[in-house]
Amino acid sequence: MVTAINNILTTVGEENQTTPLIFDSPHSGNTYPKDFFHITTFEKLRQAEDSYVDELYSDVSKLGAVLLKANFPRSYVDPNRSETDFSTTEISNFDKNILDIDFNPTIKTKLGIGLIWFKVPPDGEKMYAEQLTYDQVASRILNYHRPYHNKLKLIMQNTYKKYNCFYHINCHSMQNNASAMSTQEKGTLRPDFVIGDRDGTSCNKKFKNLIITILRDLNYKVVVNDPYKGMELVSAYSDPNINKHSLQIEVNRRLYMDEKTRIKINGFNALKKNFFVMANEIKQFIEKEL
Repeated sequence: MVTAINNILTTVGEENQTTPLIFDSPHSGNTYPKDFFHITTFEKLRQAEDSYVDELYSDVSKLGAVLLKANFPRSYVDPNRSETDFSTTEISNFDKNILDIDFNPTIKTKLGIGLIWFKVPPDGEKMYAEQLTYDQVASRILNYHRPYHNKLKLIMQNTYKKYNCFYHINCHSMQNNASAMSTQEKGTLRPDFVIGDRDGTSCNKKFKNLIITILRDLNYKVVVNDPYKGMELVSAYSDPNINKHSLQIEVNRRLYMDEKTRIKINGFNALKKNFFVMANEIKQFIEKEL
């Protein structure tokens, strides 16, 4: 069953869950809020989208897994960042009376792609004509960022209560070549997949190695934690010591779409089938673990 909440997020398979396997796609949203007053072109803005990632994983509910997706775009507010990952220097009227948050910007904010993007992919142009007000920032946190996190936490809590564990996969896509807004040198060629487990801290090795093996057996080139280790949604709720496992999968967009036109290519259906194969093997692994 598909459930949408105020057009903010969508869940698939929650009511019919039969396995402690959770997928979430925080960056595939393409419903742009009316108060997103960017000055760039829509074509450039879409470069930030993990286009079709939610579709690539949509069949996992047939296996009894749950899929959560954000409907809003990450460039408006990014659920895969901490709500503190922003800088007061990017706000015109910072006032803790509006919303009391101690901002602590990371390298992502310095690159212009923190909680709220103020630079435009792929070259880092200005996103807005002027700084955002704190009211605008607070609205995005309260009405978009927190609801997404609250829903994911609820799914995880219910899953853990029922199965005494959860296995969570945070789903993303990446450009084939690093852009000017990347931590890598511009133009760096990416592999087919990057698996991120926060340097071994967000899930156990068996879960990570299983996914690496599945993808390599499907003839994909897989790299681990370089350059993507996983961000907020992998680190915030995981604790492998008590069987709360989170892992990030980045898939190269060239495998399934034209990066310029954002049109699906022939490889889309094959990749979607392979993701279903992967999910089924993960399910079998979990059943053995249980």
